[in-house]
Amino acid sequence: MSTVDSKQYKEALRQGYNSAAAGWQKWWKTIEKSTEKVSKRLVELAEIKQGSKVLDIATGIGEPAVTAANQVGKSGHVLATDISPQMLSFAKERAAHLGLQNVVEFKEFDAETSELPASTFDAAVCRWGLMFIPDPKLALSNIYRSLVNGGHFAAAVWSSPDKVPFIFVPMNTVLRETNNPPPPPGTPGPFTMSDENILKKHYLTSGFTDPAIER
Repeated sequence: MSTVDSKQYKEALRQGYNSAAAGWQKWWKTIEKSTEKVSKRLVELAEIKQGSKVLDIATGIGEPAVTAANQVGKSGHVLATDISPQMLSFAKERAAHLGLQNVVEFKEFDAETSELPASTFDAAVCRWGLMFIPDPKLALSNIYRSLVNGGHFAAAVWSSPDKVPFIFVPMNTVLRETNNPPPPPGTPGPFTMSDENILKKHYLTSGFTDPAIER
């Protein structure tokens, strides 16, 4: 569990993504071209199929919700959630443009504290969101309770900094050039789930069984 002020951190995170939403909207085609394989793999790992009910945590611009929606078809349903209303607004526009407005529902949502209907979803997915949650165990427990018996949850997180230079290099450069210290220990961030043992522990203590990790 993080030692930071959770409420203050999440409000800063919300405002940060709200401010950045226009940039995501401008560049989403470029972003998705390089990340669509991850969304497709999450849908595969979560065993999402025609008619599935799916939960997407931290959907951002609508991924992997849109990929899941194309898989579940008109007989399925996807609830796409995010902490940023501005990101959700763009994601909703994108889904409507693709003709998926009757398949995907968008909702502003805090994975730690917002209520989810119990035993409802066949699958849940999260692409690069878990590591920004202050209390992953709380969020994962919430997700676990929302799944039907035998449901699957698939998440993508980033590895160690040396494996993700497109994030680490600019972050490190900004900190150095502005003479700012790195965030204090316990602060959520891109690499807080790069340790496989920590990731597995979060899953197991939240109710999940037999977590599998692939790189």
